[in-house]
Amino acid sequence: MIADDSPLDAEHAAFIQGPVSIHAASRNARYETTVTRGIGCRVSADRRHVTVFLSASQSAALLADLQSDGAIAVVFSQPSSHRTIQLKGIDATVTRTTAQDPHLLAAYRSNLAADVGPMGYSEAFVRALVAAALGDAVAVTFTPSAAFLQTPGPKAGTPLQPSLQPPSR
Repeated sequence: MIADDSPLDAEHAAFIQGPVSIHAASRNARYETTVTRGIGCRVSADRRHVTVFLSASQSAALLADLQSDGAIAVVFSQPSSHRTIQLKGIDATVTRTTAQDPHLLAAYRSNLAADVGPMGYSEAFVRALVAAALGDAVAVTFTPSAAFLQTPGPKAGTPLQPSLQPPSR
């Protein structure tokens, strides 16, 4: 079952779960921004919910902001192409990780390392950049309420439109 009201089509869902750099942001009561690096992503089968994974020890301020407000913005950018998508939501909550999530996070690290390797970044560097100690990964799930193309260029900031192309593999 695919959600008609989801701003993500299958290609967009595949993209944000691929070899992308992830940054999640929120705000505190004084509207001061908190930002942290994501360490992976999972999209629900109906594409209505997105889960980003964060290192809890590196994301305390952001997690506190989400607990009090729920507003989140997440940017997914593929380093090799600069293709970028931004999702926003207003209902972000910390959720349980699943037994499959450690495998998903390991695959994310490997795929990101493969994407940036040709640019001279070592796999060890990427693994350190997006690592989380055992038990430190936390899942944040939200319903995308807005989605934007943020690839640098004249179309940056335009609402995301469904792709007419099949997902790239």
